[in-house]
Amino acid sequence: MSTDLSMNSSAADAASHSHKFLTIADAAAALRDGSITSVALTADIVEKATALNPALGAYVTITGDAALAQAAAADVAFAAGNDFGPLQGIPLAIKDIIAMKGAGTTANSRVLDPAWGAGTDAPVVARLRAAGSVFVGKSTTSEFALGMPDASKGFPVPHNPWDVERTPAGSSSGTGIAVAAGLALGGLGTDTGGSVRGPACVNGHTGLKVTFGRVPKSGVVPLAFSLDSIGPMARSAYDCALLLEVMAGYDASDPNAADVEVPKYSELLNGDIDGLKIGLPIPYFFDHDQLEPEVRDAVLSGVQQLVGMGATSKEMALPYAAEAKDANMLILGAEAYAYHRNNLVNRWEDYGNLTRPTLARGAFYTAADYAQASRFRSMWSAEVAKAFEHYDVLITPSAPSPAQLVKDMDPSQRLVQPSYTGHWNLTGLPAVAIPSGFTASGLPLSMQIIGKPFAEATVLKVADALQRVTNWHLLHPPVETLYATAA
Repeated sequence: MSTDLSMNSSAADAASHSHKFLTIADAAAALRDGSITSVALTADIVEKATALNPALGAYVTITGDAALAQAAAADVAFAAGNDFGPLQGIPLAIKDIIAMKGAGTTANSRVLDPAWGAGTDAPVVARLRAAGSVFVGKSTTSEFALGMPDASKGFPVPHNPWDVERTPAGSSSGTGIAVAAGLALGGLGTDTGGSVRGPACVNGHTGLKVTFGRVPKSGVVPLAFSLDSIGPMARSAYDCALLLEVMAGYDASDPNAADVEVPKYSELLNGDIDGLKIGLPIPYFFDHDQLEPEVRDAVLSGVQQLVGMGATSKEMALPYAAEAKDANMLILGAEAYAYHRNNLVNRWEDYGNLTRPTLARGAFYTAADYAQASRFRSMWSAEVAKAFEHYDVLITPSAPSPAQLVKDMDPSQRLVQPSYTGHWNLTGLPAVAIPSGFTASGLPLSMQIIGKPFAEATVLKVADALQRVTNWHLLHPPVETLYATAA
């Protein structure tokens, strides 16, 4: 793959600043030509993660010794001529609601039984392990993938590496931080209303929400059973394709897992989008009064670049978009409350002070509310399916604004602010968030590409095509600033 780095001189620095900021694809090539070893790569990343974690809060647990042992095994396999694929020897972060051998799963909560998932790999982790991946550690998450951080509970508080006073978004905060700051080359997040795409958006990298059922989610602490998905997070769309090739596929342990063929996604990313039809849903997604102009303009600029590569775009409308956001939140809240109801009664104080009221809100939803939201879900999914009769992808902003200051955040904001991600959990469709530029003050901006069911190859192909002619995904927070913050 070739990427035009002429847009910004700092992009060249990002590409050559040492292997800390390599893409997975570049690291895989370097491991095979012998210019680096997995042990050297992993040791460097573990050292950096250990140094910066107090300031950034990317990891709950750094499994340095185990990671180095995995890296050594990968190097031995390379030396013996055994190549298990492009993820062999690649350091990854695993979100701490996903079971992994050798490290406990906490869901960043004092409530979860410490024995939950002990000594087991979730199917998605087992697949990555079999592919020779290296696990740097368990990355931080919003409590139970929902609540905002409560420092009094003793877990690391995640910070945005571009500005530590700002949110890294949730709930897959730690993996997003790790990818952006070079504390892993990729990793796993989960997405129920935007929890892969939100961190990708504000931390300046790529994050893919997969089709519901595309990746088995057994061995994962649930948030909302009918909405949850596991998705790859990495610098580039190409890297996400490499991860998804290993992650995806049927597993009998997950009743929602889809028995659908898994293509070689990376081989389908060829930069050719000639004739691609893009729909731009203007009402709500592009004209909301809380959408910041810098966000909108960056997305539309990206669309114009795609048009210049042979795609066509057309403005259109999706009815009831605001209601779709509300329906996603209602179903999420009701299903989350159902899972936590007994613990909320018996262990209220053990939950974080911003998690417990968010979960408890579900107690105020009635069976009729849930039934109506489910009816709406079917109607909305049908409307979206009609749109996809005319378009290959839809494109929207990933969020209405760049990363917010933590001091200005309030959980109740979610009820009144627009959101552009939960719509696609409601339909179960794939959607990828990719960098689309930076604000005048230097914060990452992001655009979202949505596709048809199981059309991950299409959304990744569009994202990859844009990343071949832009460099936003290769830029990273200044290393000196990060170390100064840690000091």
